[in-house]
Amino acid sequence: MTAPPTDAEVSARPELIEGRAANAARRLMLAGALLAFTGVAFGAFGAHAVKPQISADDYDTYRIAAQYHLVHALAVFVAAYIAERLSAPAALRAGWLFLAGVALFSGSLYLLATTGPDLLGAITPLGGLAFLAGWAQLALTLWRRP
Repeated sequence: MTAPPTDAEVSARPELIEGRAANAARRLMLAGALLAFTGVAFGAFGAHAVKPQISADDYDTYRIAAQYHLVHALAVFVAAYIAERLSAPAALRAGWLFLAGVALFSGSLYLLATTGPDLLGAITPLGGLAFLAGWAQLALTLWRRP
């Protein structure tokens, strides 16, 4: 088993940078697939187990969480694909921001809808900012591509 290349070796050999970016993109694609899986699971759980237990307003909140969860799971996948296909590692930042957005935005809304502590509502906008930053990063990455 060989040791991973040092930073000096990576700087001297651009193909190693591309290899690292490709591996990072594949890890992000895996994260996107797992995020989509959990989005479907949370959506189904909400529709069948949670809906009868919470108010209509709380169920609307839960549905919004699931919707943003699934949309941004696909966005993670798209960002990883762009990073790998266009050799644009900056797109990876967008994917990780989308992932953070799902955790903060959807996660806080799921908890808010099912447990009710209003304190969680203060976390939700941070997730929204992560989504916006991810979309801005993705747009900037594509804008800068030749």
